[in-house]
Amino acid sequence: MRMRTIEISVGLFIAAGIGALFLLALEVSGLSLRPQESTYKVYAEFTDIGGLRVRAKVSVAGVTIGRVSKIGLDNRSVKALVEMQIRSDIDFITRDSIARVTTAGLLGEKYVDISIGGDFDVLGEGDYFESSQGALNLEKLISDFATSNL
Repeated sequence: MRMRTIEISVGLFIAAGIGALFLLALEVSGLSLRPQESTYKVYAEFTDIGGLRVRAKVSVAGVTIGRVSKIGLDNRSVKALVEMQIRSDIDFITRDSIARVTTAGLLGEKYVDISIGGDFDVLGEGDYFESSQGALNLEKLISDFATSNL
């Protein structure tokens, strides 16, 4: 009987470990088992997205308010067009806000950081940011510095 109890305990421990690994994999990949929240779409054009990926976070003051849902190329302006899903309870992003592609840490993941402006008009479904700032490309900066005539 004692051996049976140990075997059941070990089995439950292994099952809990596999479940924890599954939840960790979901969290790292950006997927979620939570029900879908109500969101609205906004767009920004960037000259360089520097490795930004779909499902990257969108944040204001370090707080995640949405996710990047689609990345494409605008054929007219030849810029990267980024579609973002913002939680519907975030209704204070003004038209003059700035969207920036930023890196978490020195070599971390890319995400979109929004700096709120002072305008009274707010962004709604399908609106575009008036201004945006692309990713800082270190390789290009070093190359420009190395080839400059100093």
